[in-house]
Amino acid sequence: MPSMLTGRSWPGEGSSNCSLGTSSIGWRVVLSFIIFICYIASVATSFMMAPLLEFLLALFLCFAYASKLNEKFKGLYWPLMDFLRCVTAAIIYFAISIAAVSKYNDGASKAAGVFGFVATIAYAIDFYIIFNNLVTFLKQGSSDSPEGRKSEEDDSDSTSN
Repeated sequence: MPSMLTGRSWPGEGSSNCSLGTSSIGWRVVLSFIIFICYIASVATSFMMAPLLEFLLALFLCFAYASKLNEKFKGLYWPLMDFLRCVTAAIIYFAISIAAVSKYNDGASKAAGVFGFVATIAYAIDFYIIFNNLVTFLKQGSSDSPEGRKSEEDDSDSTSN
């Protein structure tokens, strides 16, 4: 489905990205749920909100892609939303993991902190991949746009005179 802003389609757009084997949404759900359970079992229960929200957002994205909401709501730029969510999740998981590992001594807090560091690395890799796809997608659009071709034709006319 073409993007409303650019008229081009995003790679993988329109497909169901919810399966555990073909997408990163599956590991997001599982990893966030494991971290959430670790924080519930630990003394550091004040940190359980971040993995819970990330778990719910990942479930929402899974549902949205499975029910093709990304095709129905074309005004939202889904890849950019996913990129921003990955960036914020990586930063928040890194911060709460440092606090959980350094401040609390129980095993569940340490496990949640270690899983949080794994989630930080995984989200950092994911937002790097999404960023590269966004850059490639936007560069491809700027060379294909009619305005770009028109200005190139104007430049060639002015240099031939």
